Amino acid sequence: MNVHEYQAKELLKQYGVPVLENRVIFKPEDAEQAAKEFVEKGSKVVVLKSQVHAGGRGKGKVRNINTDEIMQIEGKDVHGVNVLFGDNLPAKAKAFAEATLGNKLVTIQTGEAGSIVNRMMLEDGASIDKEFYISILLDRATSKNIIMASTEGGVEIEEVAEHSPEKILKEIIDPTIGFQGYQARRLAFGLGLSGTAFKNFVKFISNLIKAYDALDCSMLEINPLVVTTDELIIALDAKVDFDDNALYRHPSIAALRDESEEAPLEVEASKYDLNYIKLDGNVGCMVNGAGLAMATMDMIKLSGGEPANFLDVGGGANVERIANAFRIMMSDENVEAVLINIFGGIVRCDRVANGIIQALETVEVNLPLIVRLDGTNAELAADILDKSDLKFIVAKTFNDAAEKVAAVVKTLKV
Repeated sequence: MNVHEYQAKELLKQYGVPVLENRVIFKPEDAEQAAKEFVEKGSKVVVLKSQVHAGGRGKGKVRNINTDEIMQIEGKDVHGVNVLFGDNLPAKAKAFAEATLGNKLVTIQTGEAGSIVNRMMLEDGASIDKEFYISILLDRATSKNIIMASTEGGVEIEEVAEHSPEKILKEIIDPTIGFQGYQARRLAFGLGLSGTAFKNFVKFISNLIKAYDALDCSMLEINPLVVTTDELIIALDAKVDFDDNALYRHPSIAALRDESEEAPLEVEASKYDLNYIKLDGNVGCMVNGAGLAMATMDMIKLSGGEPANFLDVGGGANVERIANAFRIMMSDENVEAVLINIFGGIVRCDRVANGIIQALETVEVNLPLIVRLDGTNAELAADILDKSDLKFIVAKTFNDAAEKVAAVVKTLKV
């Protein structure tokens, strides 16, 4: 689960991670009032940030939701992150908020569809000396948490990894002894820090790791992490992903979920504990197991088809889960055919076959259905499907299933 930047910073503050003072903005008047408060405290610069679950906000541009024209103020494009300075800061903040709220932000991660901006954050300015990148996440190669840091802050880490991999520092955290002080110092030396900034960074990274562990994060990214001219270390941005499997321990974090930032069908699927991700193709996929689901999508592509979704119904694949999976797939108007690819390991194939038939008694599916069941009692399952009154296209092998569904979709286009 993701949260917005202002929510992430509020959580990090609880663990001693330094962030700038900010206010959440829901309407233009909020931005005006917040900027007025900062000015009264002596601020000469404020930053207004769109709060969406996408990266690249600084380069992204705000477009009018109705005309798709790029919003402008005084001849300049309105971006997802806008630094405001000079006279009349409250009026400027209000104007940028009016141009942004309710419109869509298009970034490299959102694509042309963009993301509607429903809330913003106004943050105090900072006197920045240097910018860095730092993140904590699980390294699947070692099955341990890893810290990645780079002097190339403020840019996409993917670009750094591709063009300047030597600029990425890494520290593996051994779970038996935890993060050690010498590792914090080695990172600080690697980033070229010294003096007060060095000491502040050691404290910063230690607190950041405490937050990562205590909040059950799956990824915590600060980009940029800044050193100010007075040698303070501040998280200027914050992106936090939480482990969904641990959210039951954090009801207050689960309550921060913003469903408007998620695809409606994905939100609906989550209500039934279905692992669903919408894609742009026309072949609906119903599979048990994430690995098999990925392989199924690959086989559909290799056979000339386009998967419309990733959908893992889990090991149970009972009637209720299958029915809900059908209902969600049928809500996607792009789906023209459905491929069911189930391996009967935990659950027997004959039970899955009966579950499919029973589910179709409650959900209307007027699309071609290609079914491939393999594993325990696969032959009995095929017999059950053949003898039903429903029109299934039964496939025997993985490749056979992918080719049949691709052929069906091509036939529909003729």
